[in-house]
Amino acid sequence: MKIKVAFLCLLFTVVNSFAQKDTLQLGDRYAEDQLYISISYSQLNEQPSLISKSNFSYALSAGFLKDIILNKQGSVSFAAGVGFGYDYFNHKLKVDEVNTSTTFSSDNTINNNIFKTYNLEFPLEFRWRTSNAKKYNFWRVYTGVKFIYNLQNTFSYTDANQQNFKYKNLNAYNNLQYGLTFSAGYDEFNVHLFYGLSPIFKDATINTEAINTKILKFGLIYYLL
Repeated sequence: MKIKVAFLCLLFTVVNSFAQKDTLQLGDRYAEDQLYISISYSQLNEQPSLISKSNFSYALSAGFLKDIILNKQGSVSFAAGVGFGYDYFNHKLKVDEVNTSTTFSSDNTINNNIFKTYNLEFPLEFRWRTSNAKKYNFWRVYTGVKFIYNLQNTFSYTDANQQNFKYKNLNAYNNLQYGLTFSAGYDEFNVHLFYGLSPIFKDATINTEAINTKILKFGLIYYLL
């Protein structure tokens, strides 16, 4: 029942946005409230020296942004939003946890070394665009910061003896992260970049070397009015 109510509220918001847009006249004050969907190629950045670059990894996210215009033309604004994100990393760092104690190591014999997360996202953006109240196709440049709260993280791998290991919600995982965002393009489809500023682990080391691994994503983002 709650899911149905949330879906109906979301549908009402989209329909209402289109209805309001159709009544605007050139020069009217307006806002670009938007749903967004993004797909990105991901990498774990600033890995320890013993760990090689990750294999193919990706991220998906979707959410809603509320536009707060800063000038009459609507070409400059601030936006705040909330969304949901999923990350899938095929990485090289071996992660184990015993009695809430997490250890990190390098092991080239393991397979299917996967790291998955489900997150709440809170983007904040400063926006510039060439739109007006009646112009729906326009150039845009959006920059900002995104805060990420982790709902669930899972680390799993298969060792040389084909034994499967899986650890959920590691104590060492940094549940609150943040990074810089940049989006630019024309019309609905735009290039998108997320540059993580906070490490994904808390006070983690491998052979006395600090693990300052951060997340880097680049891909496409689609904005729906």
